[in-house]
Amino acid sequence: MIILICMAGAGISCSRTEPKIAFGFIEMVYYPGAEKPEERFSFFVIPEDDDGIENLGELYLHHDRDGLRWLIKSEEWVKVEEEGRTWIGSRNIAMSGDESLPRGQYRAVLINKGGEKTERNFTFDAPVDPRYPFPLLVIGEGKYRIDSQYPVNRLICYDQQGNVLQTVIVVNNSGNVSDLNVSANARSAALWAEDPEYRTSALTEAAAIR
Repeated sequence: MIILICMAGAGISCSRTEPKIAFGFIEMVYYPGAEKPEERFSFFVIPEDDDGIENLGELYLHHDRDGLRWLIKSEEWVKVEEEGRTWIGSRNIAMSGDESLPRGQYRAVLINKGGEKTERNFTFDAPVDPRYPFPLLVIGEGKYRIDSQYPVNRLICYDQQGNVLQTVIVVNNSGNVSDLNVSANARSAALWAEDPEYRTSALTEAAAIR
């Protein structure tokens, strides 16, 4: 039996194979802004590495045409478990000064702690101007009202600490909060309005439920 020993704490990978990006996506999310909606990217990939996700160190997103680069370190990225797969990435890719994010081709670079890396290209061609007006959510006196032209609308419900508690698909644009089957532990909710065709969404500020 052959036993392979890694050098603990030295940041050296056991294997010398490069990681892989099995799949990934870029979505744009509009947030409330002072003069116009602010744009941010949600950027996530499904990584693969022979030594496990713990062996991964850095994830870059490049827009080569405009000379832009974002670095997401392992201690900073968001990790999401879904259907047995692990996603890593960020929901806060943005330009300084609230400028619009460039469209076109992006390049993701994933590097493990042994220095091996892999690349994969992504294309994002959302409309320069929003297809729909920024949505509105109003909650008060046990009732809610939604003004949204987006095809899909959900309520993101938060607990008292601000953690996401549940997601509720909204069928009717107005009605009683009690009809939404919101958890008794939910204290506030925001509207997540989505345009799946162009991978764009809008997230309103949270409103108090109770």
